Amino acid sequence: MNPLLATLGGKLTERWLNLLVLPGALFLATTAVGTTLGHRHWHDIDRLRSTLDDLATRPALDRTGTAALLVALVLLTATAASLVAQFLGGAVEQYWLRFGRDPLSRARTARRERRWKARDAQVEAAVAQAGPTGAAAHGAVAIPRRTWERIQALTEARDRVAPREPTRPTWYGDRMQATADRVEAAYGVDLAALWPRLWLILPEPAVRQIQAARDSFGAAARLAAWAAGYALLACWWWPAALIAAGCAAVARSRARTALDVLAGLVEAAVDVHGRELATRVGLIAPDATGLLARDTGDGMSEVFRKAE
Repeated sequence: MNPLLATLGGKLTERWLNLLVLPGALFLATTAVGTTLGHRHWHDIDRLRSTLDDLATRPALDRTGTAALLVALVLLTATAASLVAQFLGGAVEQYWLRFGRDPLSRARTARRERRWKARDAQVEAAVAQAGPTGAAAHGAVAIPRRTWERIQALTEARDRVAPREPTRPTWYGDRMQATADRVEAAYGVDLAALWPRLWLILPEPAVRQIQAARDSFGAAARLAAWAAGYALLACWWWPAALIAAGCAAVARSRARTALDVLAGLVEAAVDVHGRELATRVGLIAPDATGLLARDTGDGMSEVFRKAE
């Protein structure tokens, strides 16, 4: 039992340091540097060094109790800052995935819809201009390589706006909505009603992969929260704006990648285990074959919604 407790304690300590103390301590250190130097002396290393020397020569720091209290205070402050960042990260997640019923979000959705339609028209025009330039094997149409690369580039530019015609104010919301629409179109089932039940029967490997993608998305949201904190610090020390911009760019890239993986895994889980769930709730026989039928999907939605 003692080795087990020691292992668990070591893992908890490592997780506490990595998730709470280190990010918060880095932010506190940057805050201390920024408030000491300010805009006018933003790169004055000698000013920073002299400030540290003055602090180190104070008699109170020679006392062990005072030093220990100062270290504890720094650790607690760093932990508090990280907890605030986690709370703000959850708010960032909700903001990214929101439906957008307020006027500002509706305006953003309309603007994204116009951008998507303009780029979709460019894709359709490029495909139409390509035309049949020759017949390849088995009757396939051969398209020049440059033309195909141009079509691919235009398609990627359109998908960077949204994977489908936008109905939400952000790419993240549209990506998850696209998954729900694809599942409903294929199986006639409401993903929002299906998913909590499907999650209960997923095997452990699938759960781990989905949870890892979900955690990566949450970590990206927390990084975006830290970016907001560094942007606020830039009011006193302008180089913090560079840190904020870097954090925001990395957060955006990681969030898109993580959510794209998460949406793909959710759809794959429905494809692979949807019939098993239908069997467990008694909508199809255990010995039935074939894909999950739309009428079965409709029945699952009706059962799971409980006639709401």
